[in-house]
Amino acid sequence: MTLLPADPHVITVGADLLGEALDAQAVPRTPVEWRPPLQGTAAALARVLADPRRSAANELAVGRLLSARPQLVGVRPAADALGLERGTFLHAGPPITWERASGPMRGALIGAVLLEDMAATEEEALRLLAGGWVRLDPCHHHGAVGPMAGVVSPSMWMFEVRDAEHGGTAYCSLNEGLGKVLRYGAYGPEVLERLRWMGSVLGPSLRDALRVTGPIDLRGLIAQALQMGDELHNRNRAATSLFLRELAPALVEAAPAHAAQVLRFAGGNDHFFLNPAMAAAKVSADAARGVPGSSLVVAMARNGTDFGVQLSGLGDRWFTGPAGVPDGLYLGAYGPADANPDIGDSTITETSGLGGFAMAAAPAIVKFVGGEVGDAITATRSMYEITLAEHPAYQIPGLGFRGTPVGIDVALVARTGLLPVVNTGIAGRVAGTGQVGAGLVSPPAEAFIAALNALAFDK
Repeated sequence: MTLLPADPHVITVGADLLGEALDAQAVPRTPVEWRPPLQGTAAALARVLADPRRSAANELAVGRLLSARPQLVGVRPAADALGLERGTFLHAGPPITWERASGPMRGALIGAVLLEDMAATEEEALRLLAGGWVRLDPCHHHGAVGPMAGVVSPSMWMFEVRDAEHGGTAYCSLNEGLGKVLRYGAYGPEVLERLRWMGSVLGPSLRDALRVTGPIDLRGLIAQALQMGDELHNRNRAATSLFLRELAPALVEAAPAHAAQVLRFAGGNDHFFLNPAMAAAKVSADAARGVPGSSLVVAMARNGTDFGVQLSGLGDRWFTGPAGVPDGLYLGAYGPADANPDIGDSTITETSGLGGFAMAAAPAIVKFVGGEVGDAITATRSMYEITLAEHPAYQIPGLGFRGTPVGIDVALVARTGLLPVVNTGIAGRVAGTGQVGAGLVSPPAEAFIAALNALAFDK
């Protein structure tokens, strides 16, 4: 008499020890990866998952995000586009005070004060900022996003992106390039000279060119760039080329005196398209806001000190945790000791199914952020576990044209213990340093735990 009527089907969960013992005996098995829920979420998770509104609310919210049709419609000064007054400066991430601001955030604010001629020297700028003579406010509170420090002052020019489906509008500053730039906290004479040129030549030239082209379909351009090897956060080479192909004839026609200079500047900066892509992601995510009972994440942002998230069902409230230091590749002699904690609004790309969530579309990204090609594919695959949908337009050739994972559900983050994958640039921790590298970073679990508990118990 046999104990079992047929060969067993073995499934292993948890510790590898049992599975390894079976492997040693040549027993076929199916390994299942299981993680406990995030610590401190059990009661909140049960309550949120039992909420009768959740399914329909999430379907509505993510449906709005997926159906957004972002179009670039203009380029305008921040004073005009956002109503910024002298002495008001926007920044990336959740709210922060000067006292808690990191080195690159302080450096960018010093540079912005100098740019606006509110101070003649670094020392004067520091006195204004430390004395509370300026107003600081998050970009997100004004329908805008900014990469890295994300500092926006009234004279800076902004990309204006409109959602042709839902009618929303979002803004993002113009991209300065890499290295010693304001968004990484540098504020030397060359940084200010470049910003003044961007205000007097680049912004007006782009504005005039867009009046010739009319609205540019960013959704279609992003979809095409994904199939050409970009992921639209740290790799924008194809997208920038496609964008300039759309603009070049109009630039020559509308701004003949500056067209060559503008095209040379933008063409020499593979990240030039990052900023309109961020505004496109912002306007898409904003379409999903304000759905009661929805556990959809509509913003992830960092200010160099805190990492914050916002949920569709909880209005404009921020839930934060300490920003982590990215793990990646460093420029020159820089190393981890030179790195500032994670900073920037550019995680709006991951929020909308791009960036780290689309790394499988951009295997070359590993040369910039570290790791192997297989790591990029694994990162994207894992994000399907914490998202509500696959993007119908943003598709990944290497995954059989599967849509990128999109619509982060804070309940799924808590239940799986998986945190969103983020790839990012790395700013130097000392004000004035600039960029020191690029890599991957894990958001703090605390932000998602706080958001889930608020959704569960703050009715």
